[in-house]
Amino acid sequence: MFFEEDKQGTVLRVRLTPNSSCCKISGTFTSADNVSWLKINVNSVPEKGKANQELIKFLSKELKLAKSCFTIISGELDRYKKILINTDINNLLLWLKDYL
Repeated sequence: MFFEEDKQGTVLRVRLTPNSSCCKISGTFTSADNVSWLKINVNSVPEKGKANQELIKFLSKELKLAKSCFTIISGELDRYKKILINTDINNLLLWLKDYL
């Protein structure tokens, strides 16, 4: 799975594709080391944190949570990111049911 439960919330693994034609979830991706990632496309370019900001805004809107509920805990400058979401895992599962 591309998410895991943590003491502080849920960690979502995202493979971000910046500079896309639209913001959307485009499926899942399994890396060579057999780790699953949720693929998300955003319009913004990857400079000065614009793509990261758009990613958080997109997730916030999709999950109907405040932007403050999301923290990038690794991959700030990489396309592979781990995002801590301060929410119950059941809320995330309802949203992700089409991608599981």
